[in-house]
Amino acid sequence: MFEALTMAYSHRMDVLDELLAGTRAQDGVFNLTILDLPWALEIRDEAPLALATLVRGSGWVTREGTAPQRLEQGDVAIFTGPQPYVVGDSVHTAPQLRIHPGGICEPLPGAPADYSARLGVRTYGSRKSGEVMVASGTYQVAGDVSRRLVTALPPVLVVPAAAVAGSVMEMITSEIQRDAVGQQTVLDRWLDLALITTLRAWFDRPDSHAPGWYQAQTDPVAGTALRLLHEDPAHPWNVTDLADKVGVSRASLARRFTAVVGEAPMSYLTGWRITLAADQLRSTRDTVETIARRVGYANAFALSVAFKRVRGITPTDHRRAA
Repeated sequence: MFEALTMAYSHRMDVLDELLAGTRAQDGVFNLTILDLPWALEIRDEAPLALATLVRGSGWVTREGTAPQRLEQGDVAIFTGPQPYVVGDSVHTAPQLRIHPGGICEPLPGAPADYSARLGVRTYGSRKSGEVMVASGTYQVAGDVSRRLVTALPPVLVVPAAAVAGSVMEMITSEIQRDAVGQQTVLDRWLDLALITTLRAWFDRPDSHAPGWYQAQTDPVAGTALRLLHEDPAHPWNVTDLADKVGVSRASLARRFTAVVGEAPMSYLTGWRITLAADQLRSTRDTVETIARRVGYANAFALSVAFKRVRGITPTDHRRAA
C-alpha cells in the first residue's frame, strides 16, 4: 500500500500551479522609482495583486489595517486587494511620490526634491544615482479559480531576499529600463516568475499559515486525494471510491483529509466544482447544462441547486453579474 501511495504522490498535480494559471502579469504596469533620504512612495495602482521590492536601500511597508513590516534590500513584498500602500524609510515619512493606475507618477507637495523627472523607460525620480530604488509591478486576477489563491494570502506578506530567486528580481530591474521589441511580454513573464518563486517561498515558511490545500500536497494521503479530485472533478466521486483510489480506508481518508485540508473531501470537491463552474459561466457561452456535466453534475438543475447553496445566487444570475 505504501508503494502505491508513493507512486501516486510522485505524479501529483500541482494545485498551486493550477490556481496561478489565471493570475498573470498581462500588460503589467511596472515602475522603477529612485529616491533620496528621507523618502516614501505611495502606490495606488488599485490592482488585485501587486509586488514591490527594494533594489537598493531598506525601509518599511505600511498599509491601513496591518502592522508595518520591515523591507530590506532584495526582500519582496506581495500585496492583495486594491487598497493603497506606502513604502518608505520610516513609517512616519510623508509620501513624496504617488503611483496611480497605469503607472502614472505624481510628485506630491512638500517633497525635499523634485521627483517629477522621468529618468528613463518606466523610471522616475530626481537622479539615477539616488540612495533608494523601488521596483513595483501589478497582476491581473482572472476568474474565481485564481481568487482562491488571492483569498488565501494576507493583505501584505514579505519574503526575505535569501528565500527568493534574487537573480529573477535583478533581471526584472534591468528589463524595466529597456525599451526593446516585445519588451512588455518579457517583463510580464519575468514578473510571473517572481510571483511564483515568492509565493512558494512564503508558503514554505512555518509562520505563513499556508492554506490546507497547499500543505496537503506533501501528505501522501490527503495530497493524493487532492490530486485525484483536481485531475478529474467531473468523476462521480464518493468517499469510498476516493479511499480505494488512494489505498486507505474510508475512515482514514476522511480523517486525514479533513485534518490537513480543513474540510471533508466531498465538501472540498463541491467548492472546487462550483469554483470551476463560476469561471466557465463568465468566460464561455456554454449552456449551464454543458458546464454542469463538465464539472461533475448530472444536469443544470443539480448544478443550480448546489450553486445557490454555496454562492447564494443561481448560475444564471452569476453569469448576468459579469
